[in-house]
Amino acid sequence: MIRFDNVSKIYSTDVVLKNINWEIKKGEKIGLVGSNGAGKSTQFKILIGEEDQTSGMVIKEGNPKIAHLKQELDCNLNRSVRDELESSFKDIQIVATKLLEIEMKMKSLDVNKDSRKLERLVNKLAKYQGKFEALGGYQMQAEVEKILPKLGFSLKDADQLVGQFSGGWQMKVALGKIILQKPDLLLLDEPTNHLDLETIFWLEEYLASLKIAIILISHDRYFLDKLCKKIIFIERGISETYNGNYSFFVEQKALNQESQIKAYQLQQKEIEIQKRYIDRFRASATRSTQAKSREKQLKKISKIDAPISKLKTPTFHFPECPRSGKSVLNIKNLSHSFQDKILLLDVNLKVSSGEKIAILGPNGSGKSTLLKLIMKRIDPEIGEINLGKHNIIPSYYEQNQAEALALEEKAIDLIFDKDPEWSQKKVRTFLGGFGFHNDAVFKYVKQLSGGEKARLALALMIMKPSNFMLLDEPTNHLDLKSKENLEIAIKNYKGTVLIISHDRYFISQVANRIIEIKDSKLLSYNGDYEYFLEQQKRKSINKK
Repeated sequence: MIRFDNVSKIYSTDVVLKNINWEIKKGEKIGLVGSNGAGKSTQFKILIGEEDQTSGMVIKEGNPKIAHLKQELDCNLNRSVRDELESSFKDIQIVATKLLEIEMKMKSLDVNKDSRKLERLVNKLAKYQGKFEALGGYQMQAEVEKILPKLGFSLKDADQLVGQFSGGWQMKVALGKIILQKPDLLLLDEPTNHLDLETIFWLEEYLASLKIAIILISHDRYFLDKLCKKIIFIERGISETYNGNYSFFVEQKALNQESQIKAYQLQQKEIEIQKRYIDRFRASATRSTQAKSREKQLKKISKIDAPISKLKTPTFHFPECPRSGKSVLNIKNLSHSFQDKILLLDVNLKVSSGEKIAILGPNGSGKSTLLKLIMKRIDPEIGEINLGKHNIIPSYYEQNQAEALALEEKAIDLIFDKDPEWSQKKVRTFLGGFGFHNDAVFKYVKQLSGGEKARLALALMIMKPSNFMLLDEPTNHLDLKSKENLEIAIKNYKGTVLIISHDRYFISQVANRIIEIKDSKLLSYNGDYEYFLEQQKRKSINKK
């Protein structure tokens, strides 16, 4: 359906793409993966015509209709869900408006005095009614009502304003508008960012049921595994295609790198042996012919490229901190509401040293509020929240901490501002561990990508040692490699962690206990994420 053929994209300051080759067939679902800044979104911009490639060709067969679900949702919050979904039928809407105008004009005419005008309007009305029917105008309402339950909306919901629904539901409306346009190819850029687990499960199932082709940019490894049967990996502007899901790609890529290193080392060893033989016997009366023959063969040999050195990726290290006492947190009979909604009702929670707890629950259930209550950013309405009495040193990463950074400050200056005693060498080494190498430390915050801001915000949080970390969506905007490195850092961390995250793979790697917020209660599962899922399945079976 679409093929990228040696596509390059060069900006005045940077080469983003230099040899991109891949294709997508009808109905195929592929994942576009690579580190932040690898050029994934640039390829989307080329596909939808926002940008042109510098060289190479994008070959489209049969002019496929392409739709793009952007991270910034295209929704009018002041329209009803029904009206917003109907707005996707743009051609029908234009004709419907014209029909309404003609009908209004007809009503204003005097039948006896303006018979000729009326006749012209009747003919015009018939013409536009024909257009309306040809475009499928009479099926529009049925099409919208058919998709509503697939998106999870009832007919009653359809008359509510879009703005009255949460971000996850607004995403469903935006996706519904696109699907109603019947695209051949759907482009999705980080669709799971800011969605709760329930909505992510829904989105997986819904996208899997669609028969259209999908290209997905995502850092959600479970999501990629569930949906994609082909992975396009982008690194240093070059693409590699792997025919399998994300787990297959990770395994195969490691095997390819290993075999390339071995093949390169063996060939280098053989070349060295031949060179020594040639040098030794080039002047020999008896063996010079053999030496020259080997030299000719050596020149003809197809040399294996040296393995590309791995890109430097952030390596998070949490600084050593004094051990805390066994009791880290004790919540007693806590109740708290927001506006007219009760978030937490008479809940109790004890947290012990060394626990790594993931807090799960739908958006708006009170997860972030709970962390703010623990950090005393807000006061509880009823109940007590007590940190342990022995040496508890907390640190807190807020959900939008990366967005709160001072835009006009340089990355290096933010570190100096927090600890002026640090030498420049220490600051640069520290920032290097978070992916800021060479001149990148002098970048202004406003020049940083979402991933770079997230890493800088993490760096600022962990500068001072702590033994009790509260992390609210720490993986948002981090690329896959950065997430893996953060997982390793948390696994090696000796302190206690409370984590809010919608990244299921991340949770499965770091959490040894799950707290679910459900119906204003805290439900504790003394096991990892897989144990939690098993318990959920059992509950579901028992209900049936």
